[in-house]
Amino acid sequence: MSTHPTDPHASAEVAARVERRWATLMVALVLVLVAMTVYTGLHWAMMPPSRVETIDPETLHVSGEFVETNLGSALEPDGSVTVRVLAQQYSFTPQCIVVPTDTPITFRATSADVVHGFLVTDTNLNSMVEPGYVSTFRTTFEKPGDHLMPCHEYCGTGHQGMWAHVKVVDRDTFTKMAALPENQSRRLSCVK
Repeated sequence: MSTHPTDPHASAEVAARVERRWATLMVALVLVLVAMTVYTGLHWAMMPPSRVETIDPETLHVSGEFVETNLGSALEPDGSVTVRVLAQQYSFTPQCIVVPTDTPITFRATSADVVHGFLVTDTNLNSMVEPGYVSTFRTTFEKPGDHLMPCHEYCGTGHQGMWAHVKVVDRDTFTKMAALPENQSRRLSCVK
């Protein structure tokens, strides 16, 4: 059995060298994470992750896109349909929305007061509607039917009664509805 005398100074040097390497590695890792955070923050500040459109919730009813006569479904010149919806405690306006099948549909929704949820059952439409912002989402309905549109974000004591309907009709029926003289001065909804 042989014993080698160990130099306490050599062991201390090896330990110090290993600790410096680990400390350097940890400082480098922290600097990389800080750089990533700064880059992401600056990048998102210059180019938000989605198109953000703002609106003044206090003047919604007075002028602009979300006045009451402009709410509902509108046939656009290119054949697509734009649906404008206003959410407010405790209702959606309009209460019933008519849209055609096999047509690109753009929903534009905003809130007049608090955060609401926008969900069309049996579809992939599910979004938050916040005051001061316009939420825009697109879809196409493939077949006629009725869909419930409940608010899925608690918005106050009357929340459970906040819902609307989306009525999907075939494209020809929708076009005929849009051509009726009484519908020329207003947007389409289920209300006659």
